[in-house]
Amino acid sequence: MDRLAHLNPAQRDAASTLSGPLLVLAGAGTGKTRVITHRMVELIKSGIAPDRILSVTFTNKAAKEMAERTQELLGKRQKRKPMISTFHSYCVKVLRQEIEALGYPKHFTIYDRGDQESAARKALRDVRIPDSSMKPGDLLNAVSGWKMHSIAPDEAADHTENDLDFLAAVAYRKYQNNLQACGAVDFDDLLLLTNRLFDEHPAALDRQQNRFDHVQIDEYQDTNGSQFDLIEALVRKHNNICVVGDDDQSIYGWRGAEVTHILNFGQYFKGAKTIRLEENYRCTDRILDLANRLVKHNKGRHDKELRANKTSVSDVRFREFDDEQVEAEYIAREIQFMINKKDVPPQDICILFRTNEQPRIFESELRRHEIRYVMMGSQSFFDKREIRDILAYLKVLENPRDENSLLRIINVPSRGIGDSTIEKVLKRAVREGVPIWDAAPGAHADGEITDKAIKALNRFSVLLDTYRKKLKSSPKDLPTILENLLHEIDYDSEIRKQYKKEEMQIAKTEIVDQMVDSLREYVARSDKPSLQGYLEETLLNGPDLGDDKEKLMNEQAVKLMTLHSAKGLEFPRVYMVGMEEGLLPHKRAVDEEGSAIDEERRLCYVGITRAKDHLTLTRAAARKKWGKKRLSIPSRFIREMRGKDE
Repeated sequence: MDRLAHLNPAQRDAASTLSGPLLVLAGAGTGKTRVITHRMVELIKSGIAPDRILSVTFTNKAAKEMAERTQELLGKRQKRKPMISTFHSYCVKVLRQEIEALGYPKHFTIYDRGDQESAARKALRDVRIPDSSMKPGDLLNAVSGWKMHSIAPDEAADHTENDLDFLAAVAYRKYQNNLQACGAVDFDDLLLLTNRLFDEHPAALDRQQNRFDHVQIDEYQDTNGSQFDLIEALVRKHNNICVVGDDDQSIYGWRGAEVTHILNFGQYFKGAKTIRLEENYRCTDRILDLANRLVKHNKGRHDKELRANKTSVSDVRFREFDDEQVEAEYIAREIQFMINKKDVPPQDICILFRTNEQPRIFESELRRHEIRYVMMGSQSFFDKREIRDILAYLKVLENPRDENSLLRIINVPSRGIGDSTIEKVLKRAVREGVPIWDAAPGAHADGEITDKAIKALNRFSVLLDTYRKKLKSSPKDLPTILENLLHEIDYDSEIRKQYKKEEMQIAKTEIVDQMVDSLREYVARSDKPSLQGYLEETLLNGPDLGDDKEKLMNEQAVKLMTLHSAKGLEFPRVYMVGMEEGLLPHKRAVDEEGSAIDEERRLCYVGITRAKDHLTLTRAAARKKWGKKRLSIPSRFIREMRGKDE
């Protein structure tokens, strides 16, 4: 039986090329997941042990889908499986085994964004940089940029352009030292430290290189410097690397992605074979004609052209309105007509924006026309205050050195450890270079804190020790132990204190119950449940799980989202709004020109190729700015995609 009979010739070629460097250029809607999963199956059928294959992607959702599809194709359950993982999950596995060589504890904590902001605030305070000069978020952006390019704290000063950058470099060193002292790492560290481990400890690199004979990378156009270094090191011995991606969909330059990795693949990996997947199964021919014409204006790209597998039933529409109010009114009215008179399911419709400010007026109009809608990319479940509190308790139970989490919950709910006590103990801990718990007795002996305060601190310390022991001895009882802890500390009193209305209290209590349920689900599906395993899964999966993206996508409602959020999705009907200079392309890119405009063009291309059957592009002739109407200029992309020079 020909396992690849249902693939088109280019897909077949990619799935059956099993050795050496391979670049699969997979345009939008050309079936890249199908190719990468079939290729894994072909490797296994050719005699490669499944666990000798590493397949890396960017989201847990993509990794899960790939694992399920591969399992489906292989049929019977295999004991040995390919490692299908995100970059960060793979790095966590390596570091759990090897990180002690770098001076970190094996049970390190992974900081999320909230934890990082607290650590950044502390670092800025330690090096006496006032909030007016640099915000914690500004420092984190600078630190993340350095880490994504594999720049260590002691090298950062060499990569600064002004005094503010230099201050950030000084704070970066402090931030990193503070994290290490707490036995913690941030997301960028997972890659940075794995690369450092490979550089400084050849035996550790050797162990990882010897684990895999084949490495596959999905969404290769999104890789940053750190990820490239990691991949290059892993495949150095055998060069059996297959990367799948599309340079025309490289839209994450602002977060470190380097399109040059996919453009210059053949230079980095000599003798590479390139296969182009150009048959598109998503969009109609007229939609693809626009997309192809538009993206050809980018000079630095692989030459390719998408071919449509289906014919258009309607033309692509371009609409101009007097202002943004009329634009929103028209679209809301048309959507209402489509749903009520033409029986179009609301979930088939999507409105795409360039910026987060644009949706407000559309939300108002959709509400006015009584149209159900969901805004994708809203607050993550794991960003909610109550969840952050509970996670902080769990992090402190797992890692007693995690002072960041400890400071969040030391008096939540209130237990008589006031701000003054915390401040005095903290100052002493910093002065003596010891953990908070070790500084407290001295602070009490010297009369810095009261008898009442030291008793409260001791009681809290005993409580944490007690639950730490319970969790260690009965990991399968994690949900019950958490419920008991929440009951013992009377977390309900914290909810009552924060929210006066009864309906809010009920809603927040339900959120806490959902947290316990998520722990219950984790224990049920895990062979070896542990608190560390749960925290890892939560922190690494948070961006995927957080805004209930899948749940929202399935809702019978019109979808509103930014162009960046839309990547990887598709809808029968798409409205791309605000097609004006300053919006798309964004003003920042217009000011910079060059590669910034190229990325905006790719973003526009991504938006166009989300539409399966119907696409409407709209713009406002004038827009309100600071209370006054100002004329707008049509986006250059409209002219480019229509092939008109006027």
